[in-house]
Amino acid sequence: MSTVAFQNRSLTSPQLQQAIDYIHTHLDRELSLEQIAAVIHISPTYFASLFKSATGISPHQYVIRQRVKQAKMMLLKTDLAIANIALQVGFSSQSHLTQQFKRFTGMTPKQARPSP
Repeated sequence: MSTVAFQNRSLTSPQLQQAIDYIHTHLDRELSLEQIAAVIHISPTYFASLFKSATGISPHQYVIRQRVKQAKMMLLKTDLAIANIALQVGFSSQSHLTQQFKRFTGMTPKQARPSP
């Protein structure tokens, strides 16, 4: 029984930056592991493992956090409807945004929006 030794079991800085840039550019769309991994030409499973090693969180969690962060900024700086913000930052619905927003911030999008 032999084992395969990997020379480089981490993403390079340029690879990580390329993946993160791709995520930010396409935050408003459905993002699959396959799409992100294809940007840096490695398998989706291997990418997920290396990304988590490099950042401490999975690619999916990173995407969700970035979407929540973007939504929070839009809630503070625009008067767009919460449902519109949800779609613009890539959530499938307002309820999905609300669920994830509350999970990461401890409040609902409505509570985060400043009073008029």
